[in-house]
Amino acid sequence: MGLLSGTVSVTRFTVAIPPDGPDFERARFWAIDPGSDVRERMGFIPFEIDAAWEVGSRRWVFRVRIDRIRPDGTALKERIKELIKTEMEATGAPFVGSKTRKKLRELAEQELCARQPPRTTIIECCINDTILYVASTAKTYLGTILTLLRQAGVEADFKAPWLDEAPEVDEASDVVIPKEPGQSVLGCRFLRALLEEPEVMVEPETGSVRLATREAKISLTGAVLHDLFHHLEEGAEILAAKIHVGAALMRFDALSYRINGLKLEPVKNEHWTVDLDQRLEQIAAVWEVLDGKYVALKEKLGAPAPLPVIGGGTAEHVPPFDVEEEETGG
Repeated sequence: MGLLSGTVSVTRFTVAIPPDGPDFERARFWAIDPGSDVRERMGFIPFEIDAAWEVGSRRWVFRVRIDRIRPDGTALKERIKELIKTEMEATGAPFVGSKTRKKLRELAEQELCARQPPRTTIIECCINDTILYVASTAKTYLGTILTLLRQAGVEADFKAPWLDEAPEVDEASDVVIPKEPGQSVLGCRFLRALLEEPEVMVEPETGSVRLATREAKISLTGAVLHDLFHHLEEGAEILAAKIHVGAALMRFDALSYRINGLKLEPVKNEHWTVDLDQRLEQIAAVWEVLDGKYVALKEKLGAPAPLPVIGGGTAEHVPPFDVEEEETGG
């Protein structure tokens, strides 16, 4: 999925740009030469072939290309078996030791990679003034992009309401402990409060929800409404959900304040820069709604009231979960 596709995934960053603009040439992509021992290469490429990096006032567009060469897993296993058989026949040994097996595996990988074309991933990005839009939410790709941008002279930080200004409510949770940069349990509580808004609803038929309780992490799919609100009443934190916000359908990752699978009206004009203008307006409008809702609801984002202990006993303390963000495509 890219910025101009019908369904987009987006992560936002706040960026600081050098006075002369980013120097994308410092980290430009160069292809892996055939027969090379290089197994991975990454860098910037223009948004379109031979396009300029800067396409408007303080607007830079680019793509990050990542090429990786990895042997096919099944072919690798078969080749290792063949090499082991040949080794045993040559030495007369009844088995192959661990050191020899390791060397044979490396030899098999080299043979297969020499014939294997690279697998290419391309992520579209746009810097619009002080905001960077990245058409991905996968943390592996995001880390690569931030590293490359630093080489180009751009400093980027995750953008979320709790990062833009100091939170006015307690971020502590006895259910989850965010671990990834930019995450906060305030996002979970925001999503919970957001679902009470009249123009917001969980997808009722093909829903997808992730929650965390004191005992487990839970995934719900399909008709999720009944189970979702049951778990919320029991004190669960909602990590992500497929929701309708007005006419927009998306999967909202609450912990990290990112959007996945946002369905938008298609854009098709005579030139891709006009398409990009319209698409950025669409994306910014969705973020504007979410940011506005956060401002309106932020006073309600304190920790949920503890549940009463049934039977008059003492509630058992269960340590909160360390929450790592799942890899999402896009």
